[in-house]
Amino acid sequence: MRHTEARSHQQRGFTLIEIMVVVIIIGILAAIVAPNVIGRVDDAQITKVHAEISNIGSALKFYRLDNFAYPTSEQGLEALVSKPNDPNVRNWKPGGYLDRLPKDPWGNPYQYLSPGNNGEVDIFTLGRDGRPGGEGLDADIGNWDPE
Repeated sequence: MRHTEARSHQQRGFTLIEIMVVVIIIGILAAIVAPNVIGRVDDAQITKVHAEISNIGSALKFYRLDNFAYPTSEQGLEALVSKPNDPNVRNWKPGGYLDRLPKDPWGNPYQYLSPGNNGEVDIFTLGRDGRPGGEGLDADIGNWDPE
């Protein structure tokens, strides 16, 4: 029993100063790491936009190969998921060209114009603010942008 009693007297908790030192160290690390991580989130969102626009562009090319034309602006990107009510669309593939229409990283639908202002078709997002124009994350990003 003496061994157990001696052991219980040796166990001690952390002092307030030790806890404060650990909290300060964690705070300093967070202050150094957080700006780098936040910048990477923005980069990841832009990369995701370019990847999704490329994927939509590929689906549109398959649609065009099957139907000899891109969907109209009125039919929109929905024509890649469900068959349009258009008698000229005869070779639409059952199951569609995309499983679903993705939304941009900010929760907005991708925009589509055919014919486009920057090429045969324009696939784009209006950016974080959801409005035309803007700078930084609020800027429009489209299939005309270099990746």
